[in-house]
Amino acid sequence: MSSSGPGHAKRVGDWMHAGVVSCPTDASLTEVARIMSDHRVHAVAVADIEHSRPWGTWHMITDAALMKALANGEPRTAIEVAGPDAYTISAGESVNQAAILMADHGVSHLVVMHEAAGYPIGIISTLDVAAAHAEAPAKEARAR
Repeated sequence: MSSSGPGHAKRVGDWMHAGVVSCPTDASLTEVARIMSDHRVHAVAVADIEHSRPWGTWHMITDAALMKALANGEPRTAIEVAGPDAYTISAGESVNQAAILMADHGVSHLVVMHEAAGYPIGIISTLDVAAAHAEAPAKEARAR
């Protein structure tokens, strides 16, 4: 992989938000809104743990999808509003690869998976990718 442009040598694991803010499939939209507000995030992972995969199936409900559902006024659950299976990326992949996946699939968030064990360890968003490409300091330095 070439390291000629911004984001090529930077790894997803260094720019993601560690941990996965999630809700169960049957969470109400009010619960999802509360989670987004409390954690100040633009997307919540919907964890379908009963699915056959070892760590369940993950879906994403974005703020835009939530607003659309709230505007329609129908009481619905998180899984009904969330998109299909969330796209995933390994923590060791490049930030540039995250940008490619997001652009190719029209999504703003990816679930970051542990490279060896294959379980979710974080979320990377378009804002995280933008920060990496802008040469902003790593998340740890930004937190200080």
